[in-house]
Amino acid sequence: MDNLVALATDPAAWLALVTLVAMELVLAVDNLVFVAIVTNKLPAHQQARGRRLGIGLALVMRLALLGTVAWLVGLNETVFSLFGFDFSWRDLILIGGGLFLVWKATKEIHHSVDPEPTPDMFDDRKPTMSFGAAIVQILLLDMVFSIDSILTAVGMTTHLTIMVIAVVIAVGAMLVAADALAKFVNQNPTVVMLALGFLLLIGMTLIADGFGHHVPKGYIYTAMAFSAGVEGLNMAARRRRTRLKAQAQ
Repeated sequence: MDNLVALATDPAAWLALVTLVAMELVLAVDNLVFVAIVTNKLPAHQQARGRRLGIGLALVMRLALLGTVAWLVGLNETVFSLFGFDFSWRDLILIGGGLFLVWKATKEIHHSVDPEPTPDMFDDRKPTMSFGAAIVQILLLDMVFSIDSILTAVGMTTHLTIMVIAVVIAVGAMLVAADALAKFVNQNPTVVMLALGFLLLIGMTLIADGFGHHVPKGYIYTAMAFSAGVEGLNMAARRRRTRLKAQAQ
């Protein structure tokens, strides 16, 4: 209790909390895009439950990982060197997660542009994934993002309480926004390709980070925000043309 009171009256602790919450919320965008895309492969009546369960279990996993901070820090130690690169367990996890995202996004882009009708993750009439498989994929990707964010958080503060509060706030925001984002993606088909492009970008960034080439996240999210803004203008233009066409008739 005394520790909590001390943190509550420490301006540096509040600054660390605000910074960590902002970082976790930014990283939550990656998770939400992936969660929306994966759960759209489920039957319509399971999609909302899949999103809530996947994100809820992700919260439990993140809190469990926070309890093993000392072990996580050890993941930065070099395991082996190859072709002039030093690889740690963290690097291997990031590379593996990035490769999975690139494979997933490429596979679904192929389905979207293939002239032959094939089942894809956005076709609600033909669910192509089991409920359990969707949850497992959400947890695997969240583990990758969690390890990266927690290791970053360790470098910003040594207070476990602040890390826990930041994680709970970020995951709570994900729970609130998940259904709305998935519905938005379903109602706007052109957003599908943009979301898949985001996954490709995030996947390549994770791979580059695993090989020691850190890309500032500010560049990545600025590019994503710009692309989303352009797509928003396109959507507004299409809606206006549709209204004008309806009025002309």
